[in-house]
Amino acid sequence: MDHTRRNFIQSGLLIAGTALTGANATAAETPPESSPSTENILGSDKFDPTKWLIVPPKTFEDLKVGDVFRVPSRTLTDAHASEFQAVSMDTHPRHYNVEYAKSHGMPAPLVQPFQLLAFTAPGASLFTHYVGESIIARSEVTCKFGENAYAGDTLYPALEIAELSKEGGKGLVKMTIMIFNQRGQSVLSGFQKFVMKLSQ
Repeated sequence: MDHTRRNFIQSGLLIAGTALTGANATAAETPPESSPSTENILGSDKFDPTKWLIVPPKTFEDLKVGDVFRVPSRTLTDAHASEFQAVSMDTHPRHYNVEYAKSHGMPAPLVQPFQLLAFTAPGASLFTHYVGESIIARSEVTCKFGENAYAGDTLYPALEIAELSKEGGKGLVKMTIMIFNQRGQSVLSGFQKFVMKLSQ
């Protein structure tokens, strides 16, 4: 088992899962009558929309190689195909017609490969929620497609920080992207690169 696959499956730094688990546990264990006051939740008795964050912000300096950001798994449905068809204007029946797909040796309609890439959007994980105030741009995306994905398959996407470097007064983040199906097969692998502000 290679390093990326092992980290994806076993990493103790599954940030999304950890954050959600902690939040859920707190909510479940706190009786309604002893819930925190509005002042404690918001940090002030006056609401400030700029402080309404999903997670505490992180800077480039807070990131670590090996940090994994999971995207919620999803089972592909006709709704996903229809929504992507509207955006891509790809109307080939192999992606949308069950009978056509079966008559051409496929078990179900084939998921459009660019739709698979969309499932690695970093904002679908907690990554951009953490670094949204520091991120400048996404500078590069590369990927390879593995096993075909079909309607009815369940996908498990994730992003892992592979390299951190500095250049020209900016932080550079290289992230491995990966998607596995319910059979543990690689559906997509590749990299995304981001440019971030430095805090020091």
